Amino acid sequence: MVLRREPTARHLRLAAELRRLREAAGLSATEAAALLGVNRVQMSHIESGLTGVSEQRLRRLASHYACTYGDLIDGLVAMAVDRTRGWWEEYRGRLPSSFLDIAELEHHATYRRDVEFLFIPGLLQTPDYARAAFSSRVPELPQTELELRVQHRLERQRITVPYEAVVHEAALRIRPGDRAASRKQLAHVLERSEADHITMRVIPFDLDGFGGTWSTVMLVGGAVPRLDTAVRDAPHGTAFVDSEAQLHVFRTLFRRMKAASLDPERSRDFIHRLAKEL
Repeated sequence: MVLRREPTARHLRLAAELRRLREAAGLSATEAAALLGVNRVQMSHIESGLTGVSEQRLRRLASHYACTYGDLIDGLVAMAVDRTRGWWEEYRGRLPSSFLDIAELEHHATYRRDVEFLFIPGLLQTPDYARAAFSSRVPELPQTELELRVQHRLERQRITVPYEAVVHEAALRIRPGDRAASRKQLAHVLERSEADHITMRVIPFDLDGFGGTWSTVMLVGGAVPRLDTAVRDAPHGTAFVDSEAQLHVFRTLFRRMKAASLDPERSRDFIHRLAKEL
């Protein structure tokens, strides 16, 4: 089988889960390869995302690994057999691969949750706000790539799964662009927050005892909780977090930020008052 030149985050996640199941079963890669009738190198390619795995082989592996979690197996099968070439493929080779990976992750998501302290969440940004935010990047982006990033961000906003955003007042007050663009942005947030699948909450400055995390939190739901993913900005790019221990940390952080926030109705009132101040 031809090796993939650039496995996507989804390919890598499937590979990592297969490796975890094997290790939990106490089998070596060589032993697992023998069970499938392939060699050690081929097994290594499967567990590194460089080659795919058929549904039949995946279910055989799950059986040998004594995995009885049917929903998890079905979720992994869906990842293995999916051949979707989504809209994000138009940007391959034109934007960093992490942009495409996030779009693909969202396409298959069962939910999205965000916590933002400095910027309006990308899924709620207007074109002008997104353009101003990307323009502040160092080093400065070429104009063509900047516009590609804005276009890509706007296409991601077609997501229809349940979406919860917890935004600190600082993010609502910081103006990447001018006053008019910020006023339009707040109006857009209010409009979007009325959608049935979107829940918007605000953490105000005037909150006693709030330490916060002061870190962006992005959670994307998988077919089962074990296949959830956290996405965070790292010094050298975007990091996709999928270990159960780290996912527990991000889930806990989101619950704490949500508990500290205003309810959706009071949050909309709060944003409306801010917009009137501009």
